[in-house]
Amino acid sequence: MKRRSLRPVLAAMLLLASTAVAAAQADPAATRAYIDKAWSTLTRATDDCASLVDPKVATEPVLYLPADVPMPGSLEATRHRCKVDVRRLPRVVTALGQIDARTLPVQGLLYLPHPYVVPGGMFNEMYGWDSYFIVLGLIADHRVDLARGMVENFLYEIDHYGGVLNANRSYYFSRSQPPFLGEMMRAVLDDPASFPDADAATAWLRKAYPLAVKDHAIWLGKPHQAGDTGLARYMDLGSGPVLEMRNADYLKGVIRYLEKHPAKNRGYLVKASEHPDAAEAARLKTRSCDLAASPICADAWADGYRLSADYYAGDRAMRESGFDTNFHFGPYGAATHHYAAVGLNSLLYRYERDLHDFALRLGKPAEAAHWAALAAQRKAAMNKYLWRADRGLFMDYDTTTGRPSDDPYLTTFYPLWAGLATPAQAKSVRDHLALFERKGGLAMSGDASGAQWDQPFGWAPTNWLAVKGLDDYGFHDDARRIAAKFAGTVDRSLAADGTIREKYNMVSGNADVRITAGYTENVIGFGWTNGVWLKLHQLLDRAPAGKAETAAVAP
Repeated sequence: MKRRSLRPVLAAMLLLASTAVAAAQADPAATRAYIDKAWSTLTRATDDCASLVDPKVATEPVLYLPADVPMPGSLEATRHRCKVDVRRLPRVVTALGQIDARTLPVQGLLYLPHPYVVPGGMFNEMYGWDSYFIVLGLIADHRVDLARGMVENFLYEIDHYGGVLNANRSYYFSRSQPPFLGEMMRAVLDDPASFPDADAATAWLRKAYPLAVKDHAIWLGKPHQAGDTGLARYMDLGSGPVLEMRNADYLKGVIRYLEKHPAKNRGYLVKASEHPDAAEAARLKTRSCDLAASPICADAWADGYRLSADYYAGDRAMRESGFDTNFHFGPYGAATHHYAAVGLNSLLYRYERDLHDFALRLGKPAEAAHWAALAAQRKAAMNKYLWRADRGLFMDYDTTTGRPSDDPYLTTFYPLWAGLATPAQAKSVRDHLALFERKGGLAMSGDASGAQWDQPFGWAPTNWLAVKGLDDYGFHDDARRIAAKFAGTVDRSLAADGTIREKYNMVSGNADVRITAGYTENVIGFGWTNGVWLKLHQLLDRAPAGKAETAAVAP
């Protein structure tokens, strides 16, 4: 998702959090009070001086404006007030990958017209999939102007930066994130407070719809095709180490891990010199990465090895997936681009159903039929490649081996959230809750790899998607039980240290998160946890929908 680094505002976040501490007792009212204050603390804008700093790169702040957009008056004032270097992009951008960020003289923030909520206190940019859960929370908290402004920022990204980006930074020009835009648009349209009347909402949709169609098309292009399955994969359009990486320590750690675990090495190690001559450097440009173009690439050497170009492709795809870092899609996510992923294709099915509904609302029946057909084709392909009748689960499919994964992952619940599972499939997935359910909620998997997107860790977004899917299919008792577990974990953790966090330990039911592979911090904030907590309580606070069967689950 994003690189972790400290920022001065963290101290302010901790000070704010300390006022919400309940010394010994978990208290949902204290969590609610924290969230109310946190929205303002987490709000950024590209005309705010503090928002222009990027703690991931050691350069003076730069703000990029699209090549074809007149200088806004407020931005001219910001240039002088904040002493920020405002530059224009070198060309009009109409698609992802059109600008190789390595060719820019310096990396910078990309201008957005509206304020937005960031994930945590360390970040100043608006992230792709985090924002869906943030938008849900803002709407639940009746902050509809801020929610609508964030969706309009994404539409601006599509119009001027080629698509919904990982985040509005120049080094993210090569990738997107899990596609939730259709659902963000639906959430805004479904809230009556978002627009003065139905005509205004339809007029807004008329402008937004073609941009959403353009964004969806990213996932149909050849780079995002998962072999000949008819399904999609994650795939960054760049090469080599990502530009936001501060040094090569992470990559050296990957090399040493693969040396110790040769069974997990799928050709990711390349025998090479630490200081290659020109001929070897030329070979490494295609076998590994371009040493001349990237100091991180040049330094990514350990014990006689470098990492392969295929590893770097997988690493970049892992970051587009948002699951950084995991071992479900290979060691350190290195095989992410080789998988037709259950999660991604469920999101795209839902996107296609959203576009169908939007087209109908706009009086475009032929286009609605097109989207319905596309969704039906995707559902059929998912049933062919991703539904494991022998396991009773949806599981990711490795297009290079022609075999499904044998590692159950929490994304198996995404088809329920998307509404594409049959009732029998939904019941079968629900009957496997014990694979994931722990004291604090749902863990990502049963693989204790040491990475943050594996066992025993659990995250607000994946817990919410599973809870919502279970509830939609009538498993109300299961949904309420898991909702109470995860919300209680957030409450207990806030009582312990006065903070809401990015992720939690599902086994212990608290924020005791000790990561040994990949990013190790547990960031304070936290936007999507705030939003999901509010949605979980909406579910918990409504009258029970009736008795449903309850699966046997782990304590």
